[in-house]
Amino acid sequence: MSEVLDVVIVGGGLVGGLTALLLAQGGVQPTVLDAAPVLDVEKTLSVMNPRVLALSQATIHLLKTVNVWDDLARQMPYTGMQVWNLNGYGEINFGHESIQRPMPEQALGSMVEPSVLNVAIQQKMLEQLTDYRTQVRVTRIEQGVGCWHIQLADGTTLKTKLLIGADGANSFVREQAFIDLDVLDYKQAAISCAIKTAKPHHYVARQIFLPTGPLAYLPMASLEETENGYWQSIVWTLPDDYADEYSALNDTAFMQLLTQESQHMLGEVLDVRSRAQFPLKARAAKQYVKAGLALIGDAAHVIHPLAGQGVNIGCLDAAVLCDVLLHDLSRGVWAHDQTLMRYEHRRKGQNDAMMHSMSVIGWLESSELFPIVWARNMGLKQVEQIPVLKDKFMQQANGLGALQSTRYRH
Repeated sequence: MSEVLDVVIVGGGLVGGLTALLLAQGGVQPTVLDAAPVLDVEKTLSVMNPRVLALSQATIHLLKTVNVWDDLARQMPYTGMQVWNLNGYGEINFGHESIQRPMPEQALGSMVEPSVLNVAIQQKMLEQLTDYRTQVRVTRIEQGVGCWHIQLADGTTLKTKLLIGADGANSFVREQAFIDLDVLDYKQAAISCAIKTAKPHHYVARQIFLPTGPLAYLPMASLEETENGYWQSIVWTLPDDYADEYSALNDTAFMQLLTQESQHMLGEVLDVRSRAQFPLKARAAKQYVKAGLALIGDAAHVIHPLAGQGVNIGCLDAAVLCDVLLHDLSRGVWAHDQTLMRYEHRRKGQNDAMMHSMSVIGWLESSELFPIVWARNMGLKQVEQIPVLKDKFMQQANGLGALQSTRYRH
């Protein structure tokens, strides 16, 4: 009889890796099946990734918990957020500008390139996990009696009491488990790239709502110390036809257009690198768990990038799942159906609410109907003027409230 493993995690990215490290820290050694190869650290870090992840205080706290945060080669803290609408007078400001690089305790969060995170997470897994497998392709997953059977491309078959799907938006685990998916096609695409601006960002993340959709300027760390403060990662949400048209422009024309459409908010755009376009679709798994199986991160949900919360709610999934599993383990129980249902109950409602609210905000901000324009302007103005409302927004954004009932509370 082949051994039945306690837990197998399919996916070794940020959410899957965080889950593995939290479990290992709690005394459970998972088997991690990662499709990616072992990264060349020097080569990976020598290239500036055009995209950044806006990490919340909760996500940073979790990365510190597993001793990954201090290993990041670079990151860019931000102390302020500014949100406004081009065709209106409403504006919200959170935090403040900083001339000098802020201390960690002063930051609202931090912008980190996915490649930088992946290197740090992978290196920590190589150090701490006894069964971390790279360049692994899963070809078949079947539910057996009391366990799941996982077949690999090399002919190996694994059995596990608990299978965790952390394998992204097009999750093979979700597909093989016959878990249905609700999909909302926004008929939009996002253009992402790195840009250099004439004026420094002063550690503020900015988002302007244009008639075509939101344009976000996100501070990012530069490879050159002298250029720090002038590089941003942008996420420009556009209708599909606009995105196709803008993506086809040469770099010079694109920079001119971006300077104009951004209302020169940081002066002229001087350089652009690594433009990419990706379609925007919201996805929500109809269930997060089955007997002996759990979905986390993008395998369970994908939301609009409007608030930059996708990766953060995935990390909260990891924390809540590990918390309920380790709590029951201390009582001699592992991956019980009721344990997994507690995870789903604590995460699915919150994640679905976040997904739908981002969809509604996106629609409200793109509408040109006068009553809606008036209402959103008044709404922004009211939030800006009422400290209690601003505090509520910040509490939701920092994610720390979701950790308060777990062993990982701040």
